[in-house]
Amino acid sequence: MLAIDGCAVKVVDAGRVTAVRERMPAAEDLTDTADVFGLLSDPNRLRLLVALLDGELCVCDLAAVTGQSESAVSHALRLLRAHRIVAARRAGRMAYYRLEDPHVRMLLDLALAHTEHTEAIHPERDGSP
Repeated sequence: MLAIDGCAVKVVDAGRVTAVRERMPAAEDLTDTADVFGLLSDPNRLRLLVALLDGELCVCDLAAVTGQSESAVSHALRLLRAHRIVAARRAGRMAYYRLEDPHVRMLLDLALAHTEHTEAIHPERDGSP
């Protein structure tokens, strides 16, 4: 018996399969993109990024805004800088952080808009199968 989501044939639309394969990013690019989403998936790092939507802030101010310790903020910012999600500007002994480029802002804006306009179902949170 064939499963309801199984296929009776290996390829139904060979032309589309070929077209999708041709535009598929390289494996390394997909891994790098997955890494970015992994960094964005942490609620504490996400708080930092949302705080930076209004412009640059120093570690002290980011800690105050997000309720995290300065040490935790610094650690998260090092990860985000390493992946070019945020950038820093030095002013004397102070470092001010900002979102690296408009793509990051776009990702955050779209994700936040999606969350605001949909009612999420969280079976992974409430123990439902």
